[in-house]
Amino acid sequence: MDRLLISAAHKSSGKTTVSLGLCAALSARGVVVQPFKKGPDFIDPMWLGRASARACHNLDPYLMTSEQIGAVFARQAAGADISIVEGNKGLYDGLALDGSNSNAALAQLLDLPVLLVIDARGMTRGIAPLILGYQAFDRRIRIGGVILNRLGGSRHEAKLRAVIEHYTDVPVLGAIAEDSDLAVAERHLGLMPSNEHADAARQIGLIGERIAAQVNLDRVRALAASAPALNLSPMPMALVASPNPPVRIALAQDRAFGFYYPDDLQALRDAGAELLPFDTLSDPSLPEAIDGLFIGGGFPELFMRELQANVSLRTQIATSIADGLPTYAECGGLMYLARSLQWRGERCEMVGAVAGDATLHPKPVGRGYVHLAATEDMPWAGLRGRSVRGHEFHYSSLDGLPADTRYAWRVTRGHGIDGQHDGVVMHNLLATYSHLRSVAGTDWARHFVDFVRARRSLGARSEHLERLAA
Repeated sequence: MDRLLISAAHKSSGKTTVSLGLCAALSARGVVVQPFKKGPDFIDPMWLGRASARACHNLDPYLMTSEQIGAVFARQAAGADISIVEGNKGLYDGLALDGSNSNAALAQLLDLPVLLVIDARGMTRGIAPLILGYQAFDRRIRIGGVILNRLGGSRHEAKLRAVIEHYTDVPVLGAIAEDSDLAVAERHLGLMPSNEHADAARQIGLIGERIAAQVNLDRVRALAASAPALNLSPMPMALVASPNPPVRIALAQDRAFGFYYPDDLQALRDAGAELLPFDTLSDPSLPEAIDGLFIGGGFPELFMRELQANVSLRTQIATSIADGLPTYAECGGLMYLARSLQWRGERCEMVGAVAGDATLHPKPVGRGYVHLAATEDMPWAGLRGRSVRGHEFHYSSLDGLPADTRYAWRVTRGHGIDGQHDGVVMHNLLATYSHLRSVAGTDWARHFVDFVRARRSLGARSEHLERLAA
């Protein structure tokens, strides 16, 4: 199980570009690469997944137990030649003072050799104490190599290599020149998702070629191969179909809505859901004969005009929810279901199933991990009385909700909708700013599928009684 962690001294050092380039370059050589991302993130995994042609999975020490992390890693790494884990922020950064949810903690848990990406702009001799300090801070972490990034030229590279070789025992596995072509387009919420990028395949290919030319891929593979054997039990896969009747769930999956963890989609299928993708921008109607609806996160503000123009779909969704269609919406999905969406002085009509108006702000309204306690209005029976963890990242607020609005969650950490509540409950709809993860112990996918199945059974009984009465 060859594996390594791509980390950095601090965020914005270029580790995503390096990780993306390594996935692309190694895949181009015929190497089967399994990517992982540490922490909560939707966008980086989209790029890593496209570069390696394997779905990228998130490993989150704050939301997941050590056993869950090990099980997910073992299950997804099976069959791969190498697993590449991209860290978030710096190697030792994390919420906990003791570093228990840091990148270093993940490296220790999975015994990952660390490849440290260093933004070397303006650095010469000072790079040595930086590397030595990172080595000394926690001797349990093995920094097996460094990649020098954003170099000013060959003379700069030569000076840095000489300093590192003289003062440290850490090998330099790559040296990458400052190159604007390596940048992935960014905007107000970070990198542009690969499902929106007009030429993602070309960009990934270019980054892969540049990284292959400036990083010693053989030495990177040798570092990954130096990882010791792991004794992990993979998370069991559903070998047979759910014994319960299957349900058909429409899934909004397009340029506006693409924030889905692959674990969650698989968990929905394992619970007996058939997922039917549709496009909120172009499809005039929902898929036929559906039992439920799931609208995940994304960037509806960037497509608000197109969403508004698709009147037939918006009308059908509003009518279906009012008629009791079991529906779950997260973040961008919540914004889409609101009455309107306002951004940069423009206002567009949305679905109107939620009696509030979404407004985008220049700074984040809710960002980070959330702790949620289910209220008596939680519609999914399996989560009533439960407290769970999730994460949020939204620049929008939801305003104008009626005073008697019912909420599924009481927020004990984070912001949610108003700092105290999250999860608007209306008819059979649950719409929330918080993102949940099935692999983190909430098992929300199964609870949602059970709810959809129960609503369908209840509807079938009602129709049967009506026929008898007639």
